[in-house]
Amino acid sequence: IILHVSLMDTLVFIISKVSGKTGTSVSIPCSYDVKHKNHVKFLCKGYYFNYCSFAVRTDSSQGIEKYSISEDKTQNNLNMTIKRLTADDTHFWCGVEINNGADDRQYFQLSVTTGTPSLSLAHQNVIGYIGDKITINCNYRNSGGVRWCKLGSTCVTKATVSGNIDGTAVIINMTISNVTMSGLKPESSGWYYCDTGDYQRPVHLTVTVKPTGKYVDPKVHIITLGMLSLAVLVALLMWFIQRCSKSCSLFSLCCDGLAPRCVSVIRCFIQYY
Repeated sequence: IILHVSLMDTLVFIISKVSGKTGTSVSIPCSYDVKHKNHVKFLCKGYYFNYCSFAVRTDSSQGIEKYSISEDKTQNNLNMTIKRLTADDTHFWCGVEINNGADDRQYFQLSVTTGTPSLSLAHQNVIGYIGDKITINCNYRNSGGVRWCKLGSTCVTKATVSGNIDGTAVIINMTISNVTMSGLKPESSGWYYCDTGDYQRPVHLTVTVKPTGKYVDPKVHIITLGMLSLAVLVALLMWFIQRCSKSCSLFSLCCDGLAPRCVSVIRCFIQYY
């Protein structure tokens, strides 16, 4: 489910059903009105809201590893994550606690299968760079195509195939089921989702400045270190040889200054150094 707030301050459906695979994780955003910035938010599990049980809340420690919730107060968004999905993970509510009043909440459903989900994404968190483009695969099983939407903004539909969202060009390729966004800008960041009509799947895009540093293969560092070590060893060997008398051969060394004698370099090194 992806949610946003209407003029009546209630959470309104955008995404109602998300498909997932057993054992994997799913992250679901939920937006709220700015006036509720400091209110408690929660994820509640159960078909009926009055009888659901809190899975996780923003005002309590998150001791249960299966559920987690994080909040971005600059965007008035929650990110709810459900891990290790099972067939029992079906009915949930995203909510905002209202003091002395009814809580704002919205129901959403998960459809968890052991096989290929009806709609899936390879990643739910992706990074793009300013001015570049990014391609996201929306893997779906139906033949009706998808539309691509941004939370709280507009959609590019399967009928239009191309368009723009907040000034970022969008092209939907129905043949290979992917969406390409080009001319990325910082304001392109946010939550998006693929929508087949029956199922939706959210993904978070972060747009940042492209790194300028040149990548260096770690193998280069290993080779450089090896050559440096060899150079040091040769320098030490030359130093030892220079200490020898002229009567010693290149492969022997004077080791005892009181009683000069020529011995092997290796033996000298082991005994005296």
